[in-house]
Amino acid sequence: MFKLNSTTYYKRHDNEVSRYINPDLSWINIIVKDNTYSKVAKYKNNFLQIDKNITPNDLDTFHKDKFDTIVITDIFEITDDIYNFLKIIGTSLKPDGKILLTTINPKWNSILLFFEKLKLKGTSLPRSYIHNKKINSIVGASGYEIINSYSRQVFPFKLRGLGDLINNFFEFFFLRFNLGIINYTVLNNISKVQTKLSKTIIIPAKNEELNLKPLYEKIPNFDTKFEIIFVCGKSDDKTLEVANEILRENSDKEITVIEQKSKGKGPGVLEAFDISKYETIAILDSDISVNPETLNDFFEIIENGHADFVNGTRFIYKMEKGAMRKLNSIGNIFFQYIISLVISNKLTDSLCGTKVFKKDLLEDLEIWRNNLKAKDPFGDFDLIFSAAYSGKKILEYPVHYKSRVYGSTQISRFSDGLKLLIYFVNSLIIFNTSNNE
Repeated sequence: MFKLNSTTYYKRHDNEVSRYINPDLSWINIIVKDNTYSKVAKYKNNFLQIDKNITPNDLDTFHKDKFDTIVITDIFEITDDIYNFLKIIGTSLKPDGKILLTTINPKWNSILLFFEKLKLKGTSLPRSYIHNKKINSIVGASGYEIINSYSRQVFPFKLRGLGDLINNFFEFFFLRFNLGIINYTVLNNISKVQTKLSKTIIIPAKNEELNLKPLYEKIPNFDTKFEIIFVCGKSDDKTLEVANEILRENSDKEITVIEQKSKGKGPGVLEAFDISKYETIAILDSDISVNPETLNDFFEIIENGHADFVNGTRFIYKMEKGAMRKLNSIGNIFFQYIISLVISNKLTDSLCGTKVFKKDLLEDLEIWRNNLKAKDPFGDFDLIFSAAYSGKKILEYPVHYKSRVYGSTQISRFSDGLKLLIYFVNSLIIFNTSNNE
């Protein structure tokens, strides 16, 4: 009853790996030969089975092109040459590609050996048990940086169908103690190649009639293809009419105006996503509280390969008087603490309306939203959480936050705040427990 079931173990592992996999992109899962994992995985054609050491020919034989994602399972601790292993892997990784490195948590070393002696677990190949801090040093020497690291599978038993429930309980309530058998570490290339990318700028607008033209005049002229999409919610003023005036007066620019069918900023932005054309996407609030010219810097961070997602933060520079209500400021501090807890990334802001990211995030966003029972009333958290959940690198850019000249905030502090609390609890469970489907 308490025997460690390798099928259950690897099914849980496969579900965890799946969150980092986009089937439309090139990826590979490198495992040791004759591993049970290859029999239970969803994507069996993506396995490269090798002995404990790897050669460049192994990767070339499997796939001549470079990969967006490389997963390494049950190999890292048994190889004789970690440095060259990572070096060879790097030659087959795209400049903005990711590595998902899975290793055995050293806290389980003695326990797993004890299980093997009691015949509660099959015998494994001799392996090194490498502490997370040592992994950080090793991968840094090989040209990588760690984006995220955590563990899964605290209770590795089936136990007549109760094992998943018990395991998730331990994972959730003891998430800060790193007790799982498997450590998952997401790696990113340190050295990057600068790439110029085409751009989409989405401007959600409701009751912003007098802000739209001053905002548009401040948007930079980029040296790559770019488009501007105005998403106009049902307004009490002439927001839609002004957006259409901008369209008519600037026929030489790629401008689209859509009349929002749904209700709320988040759903409106989703409508714009559906028609966006280019490689990177910016969301820019129409109240001019953030200078549109800073988009140059946001996009530059992405194009330099320093991040996949850039989030504006209003809490670095001193805000203009009246820019944010006191209660909203307190709420932001509270929510940023919860967000950092959920995604294990210490962000200083969450509801800044200026965000820039690569368009391939949209597929991860759809997966994330399908996993949730609760809904994000603003859309900002869905974007941040889907980026973190799929292993994207998130950085912040400090912005100068100004007070509105025209109009008022569209946020309902209390009703939206309650929705967010429910949303965060749901997200915390998804982020910190195994997917047992």
